[in-house]
Amino acid sequence: MTIDEIKNGIVIDHITAGLGMKIYSLLELDKLECSVALIKNTPSRKMGKKDIIKIDADIVLNTDILGYIDPDVTVNIIKNSKTVEKKRIALPEKLTNVITCKNPRCITTTEQELPQIFKLTDKENRIYRCLYCESKAK
Repeated sequence: MTIDEIKNGIVIDHITAGLGMKIYSLLELDKLECSVALIKNTPSRKMGKKDIIKIDADIVLNTDILGYIDPDVTVNIIKNSKTVEKKRIALPEKLTNVITCKNPRCITTTEQELPQIFKLTDKENRIYRCLYCESKAK
């Protein structure tokens, strides 16, 4: 299998195997007009297997989504076929409109124009709670 090199764009690397499609969907990469490659279950010395997403355009990524789904990913910025920057992604302290509150009594259920805001309450266990009702995200 041959995937062309990226001249100017982004490579999302070190995605836990199996999470690439979820990231692809949540970032809405299917709506881009440029070339996007999703490589699943590629061999990795460090991880055993991993997924990689290559985007042949310089776009703005929602790093909150990346951090929530897989906080160990690396985002490589490519310019003129060279990696000019490597970003380590971490768990975001706050998520806005990434996940929704499942509590039927939460104000976001009746006031649907309110943003869905969750805050990180337990970093070790990756637990987020709704800002409005304190319900734990699933």
